Amino acid sequence: MAQTVLEKMDLARMGARAKSAAGILARKTTAEKNAALLAIADALEANTLGILEANQRDLELAAQNGIDPIWIRDRIDLEKRMPGIVADVRKVADLPDPVGEVLQDTTLDNGLRLLKRRTPLGVLGTIYESRPNVTVDVSTLALKTSNAVILRGGSDVLHSNLQLTQIMQDVLAARDFPPDAIQTISSADRRYVSEMLRLHEYIDMIIPRGGNGLHTFCRENSSIPVITGGIGVCHIFVDESAQLDKALPLLDNAKTQRPAVCNSMETLLAHQSIAAELLPSVVDVLGAAGVEFHADERAYDIVGGDARVVPAAEDDFDTEWYNLTLNLKVVDDVDEAIAHIARHGTQHSDCILTETAAHAERFLNEVDSAAVYWNASTRFTDGSAMGMGAEVAISTQKLHARGPMALEELTTYKWIVKGDYTSRL
Repeated sequence: MAQTVLEKMDLARMGARAKSAAGILARKTTAEKNAALLAIADALEANTLGILEANQRDLELAAQNGIDPIWIRDRIDLEKRMPGIVADVRKVADLPDPVGEVLQDTTLDNGLRLLKRRTPLGVLGTIYESRPNVTVDVSTLALKTSNAVILRGGSDVLHSNLQLTQIMQDVLAARDFPPDAIQTISSADRRYVSEMLRLHEYIDMIIPRGGNGLHTFCRENSSIPVITGGIGVCHIFVDESAQLDKALPLLDNAKTQRPAVCNSMETLLAHQSIAAELLPSVVDVLGAAGVEFHADERAYDIVGGDARVVPAAEDDFDTEWYNLTLNLKVVDDVDEAIAHIARHGTQHSDCILTETAAHAERFLNEVDSAAVYWNASTRFTDGSAMGMGAEVAISTQKLHARGPMALEELTTYKWIVKGDYTSRL
C-alpha cells in the first residue's frame, strides 16, 4: 500500500519504515531488482500522459509565480525529458550491481581470510529544488543498490513528484517489494527539512541538490553525514594554441544548450594572444542565442562596443547565473587561468581548450575540481552522459564521493572475516 498523506507528514514514522524497507531490499537479488526497475520504466512510459498532466500543474504555478522561463524549461518541464528518464531507468537495470562486489580478498599467515565487500548505505535522504527527474534518478539508483530513500523536493514540482512516486510505489507493491523503499514528503513546509536533518536514527546520508543556501543550511544543521555539490561556477580556458573554429561551437554548447544546469559554463577565460580574435566571435554567436556578457576590463576593451556586453561587477565571477549570462575575462597565460579558477571556482567542472599537451597536463593536474576537461564541453559532467545511467548528485567534496554519484557511490563496505575457530595469539 502506498503511503498516506498523514504518513508523509510523520517523518519519524517515515524513517522507521524506510529503515525496515532497506532491510528487506538487502535480501533482494540482482535479478529481482533489475526486473523491478524494468517494470518501473514500463510504468513510467505507460503513464506518461498522467505524469505530464501533473507536471502541467507545476508549470502553470511556476508561470504564475514569475519564475524565469529558462529555469522552467530546464528544471521543471518534463515533456521533452520523459523518454530520457525512461531510458535512464532501463540503463540502470543494465548496469552491474555493485552490492556484494569483493574489493579485496586476502588470506593472512594465520589462515584468516579477509574480504572487503560492498554493501548498501541503508537509507538516503535527498533534498532538492525543482528537477522532478531527480525523483526517478535517485529512487532507481537507490533501488539498484538496495537502499531506501526519503525524498523532499521543492514546492515548484510537488505535483510531479507525488505522481512519479505513486507510480514507482505501485510497481514495488505489485512485485513484492516494500513501497516504503521510496517515500516523498508531501508538504512544502520548510520545517520538514530541519526535521529530516535530525533523523540520524534512521537516515544514513543526506544529499542536498540546490543552491549554496540549501547546502550551507544542511551542513550547519544536520546530525547526519552530508554530501554536498552541484554548485557550478564552471570555467573554460581557451589557450593560445586552441583551434578557434572548433572552440566556438563547444563554447556555444557549454553555455546555451541548458544554461540553468550546474555544468554549464559561467566564465570564459581567453588567452591574451587570441582574445581579440575569439571574443568578438563569441559575442556574435552566443549573443544570437540571447547571451548577455559581463566583461572584465581587458575583455571590455575588445568587445565593450556591443550593447550585449556590460562591465563585470566585483562579484560576477563568483556567481552561478542559472541563465544566459556569461562572464568574459582575458588572462595572460595558463598560470593566471589556474589561479583564477582556484579563487573563484566551486570545484565542479572546468576545462582547457588547447593543442599544447604540456599546458593541458598542467591544467588537468593543478585544477582541483571534481571533473577537469581537455577539449570537451563541461556539459558532460552528468551521470547519464558519463555512462552511469543516472546520478544522485554531483559531489564537489573529496571524501566518500566526488563527481557524479551513481551506483558505486551509494555503497559502503564491510570486512568479512573467515576463520577456523581462530583465536588471536
